[in-house]
Amino acid sequence: MGVGAFLEPLTVIVLLFGGTWINRTTGSFPARRTRRRSSIPSRGSSPDATESGLSTPTAKDGLLSRRLSSSSSALLQDGQSRWRKRQLGIFSSTLEVTSPNTIVFQDRLLSRLLRKFPFLVECWYWALVYWTYQLGRAFTAVTLQEGTVDVARKHALQLIQVEEALGLFLEVPIQRFFLRHTRLMMWTNWIYSFIHIPGTIAFLVWLYYYTTTRNRYDESQPGKPRGFMSGSPAGPRLYQARRRTLAVCNLLAFVVFTLWPCMPPRLLSDKDAQGPDAARGRSYGFVDTVHGVNGAGSVWTENRFCNQYAAMPSLHFGYSLMIGLTIMTIPLPPHHRRRSRIAIGPVALQVPSWRRLVCLAMGFAYPFVILAAIVATANHFILDAVAGATVCALGWKFNGILLNLLPLEDYFLWALRIHKPVPTALEEFEGADGWTDDEGLPEHTSLPW
Repeated sequence: MGVGAFLEPLTVIVLLFGGTWINRTTGSFPARRTRRRSSIPSRGSSPDATESGLSTPTAKDGLLSRRLSSSSSALLQDGQSRWRKRQLGIFSSTLEVTSPNTIVFQDRLLSRLLRKFPFLVECWYWALVYWTYQLGRAFTAVTLQEGTVDVARKHALQLIQVEEALGLFLEVPIQRFFLRHTRLMMWTNWIYSFIHIPGTIAFLVWLYYYTTTRNRYDESQPGKPRGFMSGSPAGPRLYQARRRTLAVCNLLAFVVFTLWPCMPPRLLSDKDAQGPDAARGRSYGFVDTVHGVNGAGSVWTENRFCNQYAAMPSLHFGYSLMIGLTIMTIPLPPHHRRRSRIAIGPVALQVPSWRRLVCLAMGFAYPFVILAAIVATANHFILDAVAGATVCALGWKFNGILLNLLPLEDYFLWALRIHKPVPTALEEFEGADGWTDDEGLPEHTSLPW
């Protein structure tokens, strides 16, 4: 593994600590309250508001201050202050349940620490999702039966048959092209091994900053004076949905590779494998470029607890596709949406703002590069990427089902005597998506440039 044995974990740690510091709170008074127009349902009833706790009053006092806010005091005087209502829902069916209201712990030390550094909660979510997934993979790896290897090889050969029938079996010529260009192959190995986890964390740090931190009305930040918002009008709800999407992707992927193990192309060339399927697999000539002598193996994949037969679906591509689509479609604040008009003879064309063009370029390039990397290194078939895209689409569409776990989180936090901080930013600019401000938010709330 070489330098990657410590460089990649170090990068992950730096990103998590850096994200925690960048997204810290600096305001000293509560953000303005918002409400919907009467024709639009209250935000407090929305699933994402339920997760973020936007219907729960908060106080943004200092880390060491123990002063209760007036709203919290009123809540504590209420006989029902220790309980809250949560709605569970699957499709059109809903069920209301009661769970502990952790706001009674908002002035404890750990709660104040989380209020000062709210991204610590996101670090916890990421660690929970990632390590639950990895422990599941580790369990399947250590309990692997000899027959599973033969089944995984058989499934890989079946994928090749399907790709040949569809005219998609391009893995061999693609890898041969990269192998002819040594430096390109070297960089591709590094991209495959060291971009997946750090790149995903960097995306989460940026998305939280752009949707939540930059929209804190009461904070002064570089390039944003207090009283203005310069982040995405999608607000924290977009970040929360994408975080849940990653969790659903992991869950679906675990189910698929547990029930249908599939060998990556690189392992089809195993010289020690026996039988007709093994000989046929070697005939394709796939090369393991990542784990070879001049490869770039990752600490996350080169250990005995890594399931080598979990190629289907490709979460490398599923994650990258979700990240790319989010960047391409992320709502920009009004001052970043201004189009340019270009006249070509009698025809006038409107060109998106340069920021939108950058989003489109980056959003397309990232999953494209990852797709090339997973195929060129013989770690995935093209159909693995298709399955990864399907998992991404399902997670994108149905990630709200994880909101049904919120009552369990309430009980967990109650046991720890911790209150999870809530977003205090105005999540939409004035007039966007039917929102308005109780106190008559001025027109120049969004930055004028």
